[in-house]
Amino acid sequence: MVRPTVVISRVIPTLRPSSRRNLRAKSPEWAARITGCEVATIEAFARLVGERKRAFFRLGYGFSRSRNGAANMHAASCIPVVTGAWLHEGGGAFHSNGAIYHWNKSMIEGLDAIDPAIRVLDQSRIGPVLCGERDALAGGPPVAALLIQNTNPVSIAPEQDKVKRGFAREDLFVCVHEQFMTATAQMADVVLPATMFLEHDDIYQGGGHQNIILGPKLIEPPGGCRSNHEVIAGLAERLGAEHPGFAMTARELIDWTLKHSGWGSLDELERKRWIDCQPDFDAAHYVNGFAWPDGKFRFRPDWPKVPFRSPWLAGPVHAMPTLPDHWSVIEEADDEHPFRLATSPARSFLNSSFTETPTSLARERRPEVMIHPQDAQALGIADGDKVVLGNRRGAVRLNARLYAGVRRGVLIAESVFPNATFEDGRGINTLTGADSIAPFGGAAFHDNKVWIKRHTA
Repeated sequence: MVRPTVVISRVIPTLRPSSRRNLRAKSPEWAARITGCEVATIEAFARLVGERKRAFFRLGYGFSRSRNGAANMHAASCIPVVTGAWLHEGGGAFHSNGAIYHWNKSMIEGLDAIDPAIRVLDQSRIGPVLCGERDALAGGPPVAALLIQNTNPVSIAPEQDKVKRGFAREDLFVCVHEQFMTATAQMADVVLPATMFLEHDDIYQGGGHQNIILGPKLIEPPGGCRSNHEVIAGLAERLGAEHPGFAMTARELIDWTLKHSGWGSLDELERKRWIDCQPDFDAAHYVNGFAWPDGKFRFRPDWPKVPFRSPWLAGPVHAMPTLPDHWSVIEEADDEHPFRLATSPARSFLNSSFTETPTSLARERRPEVMIHPQDAQALGIADGDKVVLGNRRGAVRLNARLYAGVRRGVLIAESVFPNATFEDGRGINTLTGADSIAPFGGAAFHDNKVWIKRHTA
């Protein structure tokens, strides 16, 4: 049995002298310079983790919203391995439990029919893609047409000015299948009405729990509304594309997927109401080893070869730290941009669909940016003042909210408000970058340097 504490004892002696020196250099004073936390706070945290074997790390998605997010996530995940917290009920770490569902998606996604020669582009870089930047196009021709389902890139994608410019191309055909008249739908040539979750059959896996649940169709959709599957199958019929999945109903697809994923049938799910997918303690806590052939945890990840579903590597992969370490690759504040901006999610906006509901909009009121009162005072900004945030990507106007809960030098603009709620129609993602994030792409929504000033008419 390969226990985490045993794994540690095997790995540390194998470190090179340079790696040992590197670890010894990571003092509380070193961490304080990076984080802004006091040395006493860092030491108190370390003491809490070291003395409490059941320490549990809830590693949220905010980690991945920075340019060094993957490296930081890996470093944090190493701590419960070092302490042996995994061996205790309630101890360990959690980021996502998506792997416990072990879905067979070959029918619903047509994996047997995919042509690997066809390029796959990073949706986070849709602005550079539609503006014809060669690296974003992976060396291929310009994108001439789009069918958009389940996303609203004109609001949520980085470098919004480029996104809008790309969608405004006269030679681009856009069809949007949507529930709301979003900013993206307003840019479309054709808008198709989509069903909502009570109007079609579906299954769901829990993002915060461990169950598969059925979402049955309970009401008929308004005239003309179709589900994603109905639209794709209808297009396939008109284009002469053939695949068994196109001919199946939603319930038949659910039944096939459940059976081929080892979860029984749709009839069984309807009788049980839900399926608990949580593995037993030993499996969930890696008591018998981690999910590698040799059972060992990887303190030294081979980043270019990390197994992941992404079809490409992105960003400066080969510059990533080879051991758990801080990676100085974020957008650091400078003289021209003295603040760091995070676009953390607003409480009532799970995604941009919620920004279209009157209740959510009423709770959030208006786009605001949180600023520490001392930073605001130095800039002559009062609570509620209209301010302008900007960087090399553009500028946005919104209102200031003085809040002592943010660190000095940090701004938080909770998002993602519809573009139309900003005075000049330019949403907060005007300021976020679309550069490739190592190792698999995505966007660094919480990693931006900006300036801020009081708006004067």
